[in-house]
Amino acid sequence: MSVTGMKKQFHKASQVLSERLMGAEGTKLDQDFIHMKKNVAVLHHMLHELLSKTTDLLQPNPAIRARLNVLQTVSRLRGQSRGQRSGESYPQAEGILGDSMMRYGHELGPESQFGGALTGVGEALLQIGKAKDDLNTSVKCSFIDPLQHLHNTEIKGIKHQLKKVTSRRLDFDYRRRRRGRCSAENLQTSWDKFQTSKELAERSMFLLLQNDVDHLNNLGALVTSLLDFHKNSQHILQDLQANLQTRLTAASNQSETRYRPQRSRLRSENSCRFYHQPSITSTSSDQVAEIPPRPGSPITCSASPLEQPCCRALYSFRSEREEELDMSAGDIIVLMNRVDHNWFQGSLGSRSGLFPANYVDVLVPLPSP
Repeated sequence: MSVTGMKKQFHKASQVLSERLMGAEGTKLDQDFIHMKKNVAVLHHMLHELLSKTTDLLQPNPAIRARLNVLQTVSRLRGQSRGQRSGESYPQAEGILGDSMMRYGHELGPESQFGGALTGVGEALLQIGKAKDDLNTSVKCSFIDPLQHLHNTEIKGIKHQLKKVTSRRLDFDYRRRRRGRCSAENLQTSWDKFQTSKELAERSMFLLLQNDVDHLNNLGALVTSLLDFHKNSQHILQDLQANLQTRLTAASNQSETRYRPQRSRLRSENSCRFYHQPSITSTSSDQVAEIPPRPGSPITCSASPLEQPCCRALYSFRSEREEELDMSAGDIIVLMNRVDHNWFQGSLGSRSGLFPANYVDVLVPLPSP
């Protein structure tokens, strides 16, 4: 900065201090100018907030937005065109949920009504995610970019002009305050510069504030884009709802398939246990070989194990007294008697004794006395 420029800056700073600290009165601006200046300030703050909030509406996750901005910057530095860039689209929540539903729907298989419905809902959500990508593109082109251009050009230019008006007003007021040390020619030159700057700023603010048609067009484009997105989403969801209702009707009309477990009996020397086979089609388990009981065994296993009172051990039990019966979880115990509310008497193979009632699940209860 030259010496003359430094002097001007010093003079302006001196005038500011005089006005703020000593109450010196500066040149008054007309009310129309002040009113337009306030409206421009409101418009400036409005544009800044609208750009931020609209971006939040379209892309709510700031961390992902920051990552995408970095990827776009790196791609531009590498000289890649937009068509060569990959992974720069915002991941829509609907698309993420749709991918998950489709994956598990395919795993459940087409024979499952629920699996087919999951796949259908996933495809619909993916379509909504693509519609939201189109909404992002449309809003950016028709609303965000025009507002960003307005903010970066006209508003920025007016702010610069207003700053120049303030600077030249301070210079004029300083020279006027030192009228005895400043020539009339310099004072008139300073006044002319101030008036020229004021008229340029006033004209720019007037044109900006009177340009409501363009602002309304931009706002209408935003509403149209949102309306198209919601109409498209409504159409997709209505088709999906009809498809789900059809699936629900078909599933409700299907005959109920009941689960019929097959039981097989394996007889050993010391115990008689039952094993459940989940197959509902196999019939080989119905053929059970009969093995005669050992001589002297007090308990025999009949052809049908549930013909006599019995229970299944839920937990293992180790006897602490001679009259108690050891058992392991899953053992089938033949019930002989109920001693009291807490104890049963039963037999397991060649052994018999007492065991806790809360350790077993009664399959066939004892006959009522």
